[in-house]
Amino acid sequence: MADEVLLYLVRHAIAANRGPEFPDDAKRPLTEEGIARFEEVAAGLVAMGVEIEAVFTSPFVRARQTADLLAGAYKRPPRVTPLDALAVGRRPADIVDALGKVAKRRSVALVGHEPLLGELTAQLLGAKRPIPFKKGGVACVTVAALPPLSGGTLVWFLTPRLLRRLAKGR
Repeated sequence: MADEVLLYLVRHAIAANRGPEFPDDAKRPLTEEGIARFEEVAAGLVAMGVEIEAVFTSPFVRARQTADLLAGAYKRPPRVTPLDALAVGRRPADIVDALGKVAKRRSVALVGHEPLLGELTAQLLGAKRPIPFKKGGVACVTVAALPPLSGGTLVWFLTPRLLRRLAKGR
């Protein structure tokens, strides 16, 4: 299909725990382990030949850091753009509406949070239940066009562990 769009749905990497050190959930950063592991995840995507033209991210710190790591894995990094619709507490419909206004590419990554990404994936695939993502997990879904309403096809859904193995060539 000529207008087909590849959506890469990416859950943020391992972040600092909630608690007194980070009373504002939006400001929790990635841990050193989260950064190191996600750099390998991103390298695994590059090793697979995944091409991304644009990255949209939740404005929360941990998602933005994950998006920056993803973009930084490419020789020609795609632009990273905050998208409020990907923030904690939003709905899949918010993302669909926002994508129709801002995404004009054929290969787009969305970096966000659970349960929102699982709910969006389920909506795109016509599934009855959310599809859970591990931290740093990535799904590739094709849709006919943006904004995606439904009728998507799951191309693959990979755990962060498998993507890290791909980065290492094993």
